[in-house]
Amino acid sequence: MEIQTEAKMKDVLKFLKEGNPLEAQKIISSLFENDLDSKELIYTNKCCIFWLDSIIRINRIEDSYERSENLLLEWKNFQAYISREKETYEPALFAVQHGFFGNALESFKKLFDEKDAFQRAEIYKKAGICYKKLGDFENARTHLTEANNIYPNLSSVLAELADCYSLCGEDKFGKVLFREAFFTDPSNIDLDFLDSELIKCLIEKTKSKGYSGKPLQYWIPVYGVLTGVLNIKRELTSQEVARLKKDIYAMENEFKDPACNSEILIPRLLNCYFWLMDHYDLAKENPAKISDVLLKIKILDSNIYEAYIK
Repeated sequence: MEIQTEAKMKDVLKFLKEGNPLEAQKIISSLFENDLDSKELIYTNKCCIFWLDSIIRINRIEDSYERSENLLLEWKNFQAYISREKETYEPALFAVQHGFFGNALESFKKLFDEKDAFQRAEIYKKAGICYKKLGDFENARTHLTEANNIYPNLSSVLAELADCYSLCGEDKFGKVLFREAFFTDPSNIDLDFLDSELIKCLIEKTKSKGYSGKPLQYWIPVYGVLTGVLNIKRELTSQEVARLKKDIYAMENEFKDPACNSEILIPRLLNCYFWLMDHYDLAKENPAKISDVLLKIKILDSNIYEAYIK
């Protein structure tokens, strides 16, 4: 990168961080006249082009809530787009992230008076994600906690809240909430926005076992238990125990059907078995009950059984 380009790039990055890709792109266009081969300039220009197109796409959506639904999706699209580049220019990527989530946050703030409880919780969750991506973990946790207060026990909210605690070095709370989130509904958790090393390492560990797509989300809590990552247990209420046993019974019957979706059903059952054994242990139930569940695990998946009893 030439000296003149390097100096001007500071202004480019400043505009990107402020959420103004248009002004950033104007400077880039002028810099190309004298430094056409700069890899950093080319990379940053691609970031600007995507973001400018993204703003046009988002602004075409008239309904404000629908527009908010698509905002964070655009970040995932951007990641998929820019990941094709062989080399990364980190200052541009950081600036784009700061500008994108800063703009998105302002959009979400305008929707805080949404009347529908579920939609309002979603708005607060997304605002929390934006604060998290901006590095403001205190505000992120505040907004995610509010989302959980508005509409309790959404797995997507619990996972984001867990992520915040882990990013703040409070892994104990993070583990509790991650375990809760993946037990409640793994399919509703967006792995792409989870940033803490705790969960990222667990996701990679589970991927290394050959899982991807939707099954991956159901196997994460299983390997979370096996690796000791999700090792913080809590006692279940009598209502939760009754529901857990009912769910296990239903899944066991479903598994008898050769046409069942075993890719999802097996990890779901294993996770429920783990929770049931934890309940028996914490409630100091007859050890024979735990042995009965272990036998079910052995029949269902002998490899998981061997890993569990090590």
